[in-house]
Amino acid sequence: MDHSSGKRSASRMEWLKKELQRGLILFLYLFTLLFLFVLNEDIATRQMGERFFFSGFALINALILTKVMMAAEHIDLAHRLSTWRRIWVILVEAIFCTVLFVVVHALERSVIGLIHGETLSGSMPSFGGGGVLGLFIVSLIFFVSLLPFFTFKNVARAVGPDRILAILFNRPETSKHRGSA
Repeated sequence: MDHSSGKRSASRMEWLKKELQRGLILFLYLFTLLFLFVLNEDIATRQMGERFFFSGFALINALILTKVMMAAEHIDLAHRLSTWRRIWVILVEAIFCTVLFVVVHALERSVIGLIHGETLSGSMPSFGGGGVLGLFIVSLIFFVSLLPFFTFKNVARAVGPDRILAILFNRPETSKHRGSA
């Protein structure tokens, strides 16, 4: 094995390690979000005398949406919109991923329904209780839930990953002159 192939191999391993870390963080964020959706639906159905709770939904969809979001990262909207103010980039990325998630979820549910012999219209998911209003509310909740993620991502990109880690995990520096004018 020559020196350059060893460097390429180490470089690939480093890339893979970073991708796995990003994927794990994204998965945990999405799983938490989806698990809270499922938990909320469980509480609502229990009040109506039904039993709903199925945490596998959150797990499977978090895995699928993590993959979708990581694939969407390759579109690199932030880079394409690099001349825009960061707030607009954050909003566009959150809207893009919200639409992408809704479409992927609808496709996933439709394919599963068709496999189980349902009609296309019968296999479409019911968002937030159904109808356009339910779809709008679920999309809005998802959009708002993605804002902190994209805000953090864009701020970290602006100040650098080392600086953001230092801000989050290092103790604040104290000064003898704190509070004095």
